[in-house]
Amino acid sequence: MTIAPIRIDLRSDTKSRPTEAMRRAMAAAEVGDEQSAEDPSVNALCERVADLLGKEAAVFLPSGTMCNAIAVAVHCRPGDEIIADVCSHLFNTEAAGSAALAGAQIRPVQGHHGRFTAADVRAALRGPKKNAPRSRLIAVEQTVNRGGGAVWSLAALQEIGELARRECLALHMDGARLINAVVASGVAASDFGAPCDSVWLDLSKGLGCPVGAVLAGSRELIAEAWRWKHRLGGAMRQAGILAAAGLFALDHHVERLAEDHANAKLLAEGLRNVPGIALDQPQPETNLVFFDVAGMSAPELSKHLRAEGIAIGAESHTRLRAVTHLDVDSRGIATAVSAIARIMKSAAPPTPQDN
Repeated sequence: MTIAPIRIDLRSDTKSRPTEAMRRAMAAAEVGDEQSAEDPSVNALCERVADLLGKEAAVFLPSGTMCNAIAVAVHCRPGDEIIADVCSHLFNTEAAGSAALAGAQIRPVQGHHGRFTAADVRAALRGPKKNAPRSRLIAVEQTVNRGGGAVWSLAALQEIGELARRECLALHMDGARLINAVVASGVAASDFGAPCDSVWLDLSKGLGCPVGAVLAGSRELIAEAWRWKHRLGGAMRQAGILAAAGLFALDHHVERLAEDHANAKLLAEGLRNVPGIALDQPQPETNLVFFDVAGMSAPELSKHLRAEGIAIGAESHTRLRAVTHLDVDSRGIATAVSAIARIMKSAAPPTPQDN
């Protein structure tokens, strides 16, 4: 099968590329040694994100996974336990970093599309037994990737935050798509961050930056995060070139996330009428669309699409995930829907003819 160049890439919003305007901002960035707090662009980005998230301080890191790893290492001690949803990125897609780096294990709870309740947390808390792990941290993911881009409500987060304070636990937010949640819900990022002891936002997904994420919290937490940043080799020196992309994105790419959400709905609407396609969520909340196929396997459909220059990732034998972002417009969505419908029709058994 001939493999065409990718022209419509729906595998992830991490496939987004910096725009020409963002590249110009990066090229013009004022830089210095960020390890010595001498890079003005990095300092400006950290101050801005700390203010955006309602926290005292922030640190610029290479990736969101490193944000999670460092936050866990700061909050937990070896043998501690983290309460997180069974479909969370922290539990499934970080190479067991919590265990490998912090010596902390994850106690998964079964939420709804990745969102659990304070009652779920209460049921998962360990009692005061000296031979049991110690419950130390609650981790939430906003939005929930494997939950189909589901948005946590502010009320649910506040309730979990109140429980965390009563039980002397910390609350951490994996904010990989936090700004998507802000745009979809109209709730300020600082309000979402208020119940949390630590929170980060990703720059390299819907915001379209090539690299980076920013972790925020109290001054004491960020001072300790810096120690872990050095320990993990995360000091980036003249990182203002990368931070400038983040500053540009916060100025120019936040409101446009609504376009990605509209395109996800457009994709879901198109797929809804394709025989053999079953949507996980008929009305996507943000920019992720999960769907199951019958009549051919998900890897087969992905392979056929790839031959036409359309990339959609297979999550399992039956499920695919499509993620909208700034590099795919509504015409690209229409093209993808048309290709999926045609391929699925070709795989369907022939209809018996009347005698």
